[in-house]
Amino acid sequence: MKNTLILTFALLMSISIIFGCQEQEQKTIAQAPQESQPPQTQQSSESQPVTAGYSGTVIETMNSGGYTYVNVDTGKETLWAAANQFEVKPGDKVMVPQGMAMKNYHSKTLDRTFELVYFVSNISVAGSEQPTGQLPGGPAGMAQPLAPPAPAAPVQIDLSDIEKPEGGITIAEIFSKKADLAGQRIIVRGKVVKYNPGIMGRNWIHLQDGTGEEGTNDLTITTNAMAKVGDTVTASGVIELDKDFGAGYVYNVVIENAEIIVE
Repeated sequence: MKNTLILTFALLMSISIIFGCQEQEQKTIAQAPQESQPPQTQQSSESQPVTAGYSGTVIETMNSGGYTYVNVDTGKETLWAAANQFEVKPGDKVMVPQGMAMKNYHSKTLDRTFELVYFVSNISVAGSEQPTGQLPGGPAGMAQPLAPPAPAAPVQIDLSDIEKPEGGITIAEIFSKKADLAGQRIIVRGKVVKYNPGIMGRNWIHLQDGTGEEGTNDLTITTNAMAKVGDTVTASGVIELDKDFGAGYVYNVVIENAEIIVE
């Protein structure tokens, strides 16, 4: 009897040890890295700016500088967008295509800074037959981001009285000597043949002085200063070559952040 009890106790201890080892082995396996499975991507809890198109209800709108700004409630967040001026009112349902996100964009005409605003090719208003707010350079409905203006179309402006500034250079000379002038500051005088304000936070001017042929007679400059078509201006700035602003807009020769004097 005594021997039987001893054997039974020993058997129970063995079983307990076996199960204990198995449980510890399972814990060890569970805690070990599972290299055979790919790591899970962590999702941020912070709301990310929308870069694709979105739709919603207009809760605020305003016109300024030839643009219409709309504050759109998507149901999850509110987002600002802007396109060429069009008819819209609070309560309208709109569709906003993919656009160029501009952070901390300051509108001089509104004297207001937007934390984030999307400049888009057009904004479709529910009930309208065609997308509205179409920007130049693309057919209706194309979701092209707002981009620098295309090269200027011919404008009938008298350029006969333009004189080369002292110490300056003509537009034709800029193009013919562009390789040597790259990165150098120059002075040029001409007349404004095209003016696009407030694009990408700057004003875009196309300047001609009567020199050069087609393709070498129109100089693009960007500036914070204001001007109008027909103004004679003297501009000073650094020559840049093959400047790519995205969306297919590449300028062979451009002067950025130019200082201009309207004469």
